[in-house]
Amino acid sequence: MNFLSGMLNRDLKLLLLTNFVGAFGDGLYFYILPLYIRELGAQPAEVGVIFTILGLVAALTPIPGGFLADRYDRKKIMILAWLIWIPVPLLFSMAQDWSQLIPGSFLLGCFIGGPASSAYVATSAKKEKMASVFTTISAAWWFGYIFSPGIGGYIASLFGMKLVFYLSFALYTLATVFVLFVGSQHAATPSEQPSASSAPFRKKKLLVWISFFAAIFFVLILFRPSVTQFLHDEYALADVRIGILGSVTYLGSAILLVVLGKLGDKWKKAGAIFISLLLTAISISILTSFTAFPILALASFLMGASYVIWSLMSAVVGSLTPRATRGRWMAVAQTASLLAAFPAPYIGGVLYQASPYNPFIATIIATPILAVIALIIALNIETPHE
Repeated sequence: MNFLSGMLNRDLKLLLLTNFVGAFGDGLYFYILPLYIRELGAQPAEVGVIFTILGLVAALTPIPGGFLADRYDRKKIMILAWLIWIPVPLLFSMAQDWSQLIPGSFLLGCFIGGPASSAYVATSAKKEKMASVFTTISAAWWFGYIFSPGIGGYIASLFGMKLVFYLSFALYTLATVFVLFVGSQHAATPSEQPSASSAPFRKKKLLVWISFFAAIFFVLILFRPSVTQFLHDEYALADVRIGILGSVTYLGSAILLVVLGKLGDKWKKAGAIFISLLLTAISISILTSFTAFPILALASFLMGASYVIWSLMSAVVGSLTPRATRGRWMAVAQTASLLAAFPAPYIGGVLYQASPYNPFIATIIATPILAVIALIIALNIETPHE
């Protein structure tokens, strides 16, 4: 608690609690959602269609969310985002065919609150603690995921997915209640923007980093929906065991977020990105090479590193943007990454149908290359706030 008290104020602690509760509800069903889609009659490529729709909506909604975050109370935008998500589990529970999941996927993909949340955190955090604050609050989300996939898989195996969705609905609602107690925050006045002489160089740095993160997220989203299907199809693991491995992945994410966040503040954020990508490649190599459950658990833990990148992106963008336009720049970064990633689930599904190993091979090749590029960017573009 002393660690949190020295880094997070009251509002950030409330957002941390919101993340934990909301993620617990999300994790009950989301990790095993590809299997549920398959049970409703979908083929692997059609599973990719659902996630592609989700990703496309997520890519298109941050821009309006960013403008709203810079114009109105960011707290209200975050509340609106949760209100949009609340009915999603109920819609999923009523589906009789995989195509009936599309309306819920549209709502789940609505990421209108992402820029407001990121801008809120960036504005509330101390600059020298930017990476640590972002990764700690994100870690709360993944801590919420640690037990929920295993619990969700267990409940589904005993009572079916409907009860899982009802519990998720209740936890989404509780998370929304916590946001009601967060303090209001408005963007700064335009006078706080950087001078005209420094703005072009700052913008150049931002655009380079934003383009780089877009490439990363295409690669990461290429393989993620295939993980549970691979464990089910190739290793014949039961839903409960798959859920346990999902919990291990999120445990790894929560721990690695804190560790790499501290590294990003003490060293360069590019170093934390480099390590995250290498650990991702190592985890996938292990996952596709060994069938023993303890080794799969190790691979799942290391795979948590792939979830660190989003927080590091927010820390990089937050440290380089003025308060008055921070919401819009967060929106640009998130939109670019999500637009680059939105076709990835479908492409991954097509690759998976050709061979279950294909999406993983592509990721193993791409992630070390991107890791090296991160260091090259850091060496060639001076980033004072890092």
